[in-house]
Order: sequence, then structure tokens, then C-alpha cells
Amino acid sequence: METAMKHLSTITLAATLVLPGAALAQTAWDMPTPYAEGNFHEKNIATFIEEVNGAAGDAVQITQHPNQSLIKHPDIKNSVRDGIVPIGELLVSRLENENPIYGADSVPFLATSYDEAKKLYDAQKPMMEEVLAKDGLKLLFSVPWPPQGLYTKQAVDSVAELGGKSFRAYNTSTEAIANEAGMVPTQIEASDVPTAFSTGRVEAMMTSPSTGVDTKAWDFLSNYYVLNAWLPRNMVIVNQAAFDALSPEAQTAITEAAAAAETRGWEASVAETEAATKTLSENGIAVEEPSEQMKADFQKIGETLTESWKQSAGEPGAALIEAYRN
Repeated sequence: METAMKHLSTITLAATLVLPGAALAQTAWDMPTPYAEGNFHEKNIATFIEEVNGAAGDAVQITQHPNQSLIKHPDIKNSVRDGIVPIGELLVSRLENENPIYGADSVPFLATSYDEAKKLYDAQKPMMEEVLAKDGLKLLFSVPWPPQGLYTKQAVDSVAELGGKSFRAYNTSTEAIANEAGMVPTQIEASDVPTAFSTGRVEAMMTSPSTGVDTKAWDFLSNYYVLNAWLPRNMVIVNQAAFDALSPEAQTAITEAAAAAETRGWEASVAETEAATKTLSENGIAVEEPSEQMKADFQKIGETLTESWKQSAGEPGAALIEAYRN
């Protein structure tokens, strides 16, 4: 009870810092983030905050709250929109149920390299900004995870061997993959992965080597298949009203630090892919290329889901895909 009251008090305090009127003049900004402090996304954000705090002086000071310690991942976007906190980080594709445009970066096998992912982001970004603006939100920067691969408890050579298994889902795309592959999607946040596998709630997942390392996947899994299925991105958003209430100097400090964070984050993601994959191997995970059958199976699923996404996204989705491919 005492812990819950402390948590409520923290959120109440955060809310007073960004509500309209005199409260908007306050300089202390709490920033909830969903991943562990050692994660490369969180390290990048820590540097972003350091640069903002150094350049903005008394105008604004940001404090990071990683690993869902202040606000749970599913609630971060709405908390920023509603002014409970002024700024936050979340996985872009978590919002696909609100608008299909948010899911473009997580369409399986649409963009399977960093170069392709950057082209897709260039096509997706202005559409994301337009949708976010309708909720009173501003995009500051967006950084990809390493390419997604398949983790299993035992070796598999085809999608058919995954049939009936419970599969960790964290967005619309992973739920769709599970359904197409005959698996059972189960919503699990990254911080809950070890418990979910240890208790048998899930038997397989598709995620980055970074999340595999963060969750010490070698404690409960044996195989990692390098599928390069897609490169989902996180984004950092800010409440537009809170941002507009800052001095021009503070706004510049934030936008310049955000631009630097985006460049640095993409570079860090590339390095993270290599380092995290090596760490998985060193800790006993069998890191393998998928069989030709598995590649073909997942490629077919990817084609189905790309077409399905285009239909759900309508004209904007078709325009995005055309811009990306051209």
C-alpha cells in the first residue's frame, strides 16, 4: 500500500509540472521510458537528457525514469498526451491499433536492413508527425531496434514446427505473425519476458538480440534464428503545449539534442546488433541462420501481412509503400 501511494504521489507530482497555467512554467520534467537502464536506447536517452539539461540551464531539467518505473509502457503515450508527464519514450508500433501508419516499421520482411529501415522511416515520418499532431504531440526522434529474430526453446526448421506454441506478442504485427503461423499470441512486455518463459506462459518470441541480452534469454531459451524480419523503432514524443511553453532557447536545446540523439541512436543500434548477437552466443544460445524452409515460410507470411497492412492503412499506406519503394 505504501509503495502504491508513493507511486501515485510521483505521478501526481509529474502531472502538476505540465498542466496548463502556472504549472507549465515549472522546469522539472519527468520522462518515463519502458526499458532497462543499461539498454542502448536508454543510454542514448540519458545522453540526450544530459545535453538538454546542460544547454537549457534553468529553463528545463529532465529526469529519466527507466524500466516502466514511473508509468507502464502501454500508458506512456496517453500520459504525455494528457499532460500527466511532458515527455516520454515508447515503441512506435504499439500505437498501430490507433492508426495503421504507426505500424509501418513493423510490417514483417518489408524492410530488413538498416538502409531499408531508414528509407522506410523517411517515408513514414511526415505521416507519423501529422497523426501525432492531432493528439497534441510532437515527435522528437526515433531510433530502431536491431533486426528481429526468432527465439525458441528447441531447434526448429520450419514454421509448421511452431504450430500450437504460445508466442510472445507486443504489437499488432507480432500478433498477426503468431496467427499466420498457427501459434497462440500472448501479450508480454519486455520486462516480463523472463517470468513468462520460466512459468510456461510463452514458448517462443520474435525480438531483437538486445532484448535477448536484456532478459538473459540463455536462462530459459536455447536457439536464436537470425531472420532480420523487421527493425521496429522507438520514438520520443513531447506534449506540444508543454514544449510551446518553454523559452525559445530551451526549445532549441531540445530539438538540437533530439537531432543528435537520432543520429547517435541509429549508429548505436548497428553496433548493438553485433555486440548483442555475440553476447547471446557467448552465453550458450545457438545463433543460427534459419533453414531455407523457414525463410520461405516466413517470407510468405511477410507478403501476406504486407498486403494486409496496405489494405488496413488505405490510401496513406499505399502512398507510404510507394514512397519507400521508389
